[in-house]
Amino acid sequence: MKCIILAAGYATRLYPLTKNTAKPLLKVAGKSILEHILEKVERVTAVDEVYIVTNEKFFNSFVDWVNEYEYSKNITVINDETTTNDNRLGAIADIQYVIDKAGIDDELMVLAGDNLFDFELTDFVSFYMEMGADSITTHEINEIEEIKRTGVIEVDEDGKVVSFEEKPQHPKSNLAVPPFYIYQKETLPLIKQYIQEGNNPDAPGNFVPWLIQHKNVYAYKFEGQRYDIGTVESYERVQTLFF
Repeated sequence: MKCIILAAGYATRLYPLTKNTAKPLLKVAGKSILEHILEKVERVTAVDEVYIVTNEKFFNSFVDWVNEYEYSKNITVINDETTTNDNRLGAIADIQYVIDKAGIDDELMVLAGDNLFDFELTDFVSFYMEMGADSITTHEINEIEEIKRTGVIEVDEDGKVVSFEEKPQHPKSNLAVPPFYIYQKETLPLIKQYIQEGNNPDAPGNFVPWLIQHKNVYAYKFEGQRYDIGTVESYERVQTLFF
């Protein structure tokens, strides 16, 4: 299994903090957000290679960081060659870029590089293996304004995803979808098909409602919290929660 960490955004909503620092390299409780994520990935024995996809602006920052970071798995930093928020590829196009550049033909874990979370990725992988199908994560959010800002799913009694809406005005459930996914090897060509059909290449969750029309996708429901660091306020909040 390969792991792609999405880190090619420009995080303009976090300026001035991210004007010269990539968001995943911001510190939380003395460690970068990226390090918090990689510690979880390290415990997943199935993952044998990690790819961090970033942009031209922050490429050297990630390369320097990785060169100084001691880690048990090989980490490759890939430059998607974009230079501004205006010409960014979008998360799904970045996934395809890495698949092409690295020649990935394997199971694939995809993680956002700006989310902190309580659950263990080892449990998520166990769920994926048990289901034998593409898997996403979900957790309950009961604050209506908060859940309107994320992807929302409905599942059947077996945990199969039957509907997915990105940032719905009228959420059909309280099941939010963070940007953590595991795709089967056979699903990788569908990412290219999705893009070639002219679908939205931006937020990684946009692929899921398309995918459930083609394949079964199951949702791993985790307990605990996840923290999407998208604004200065949310960054300041996690500083008070992590020690």
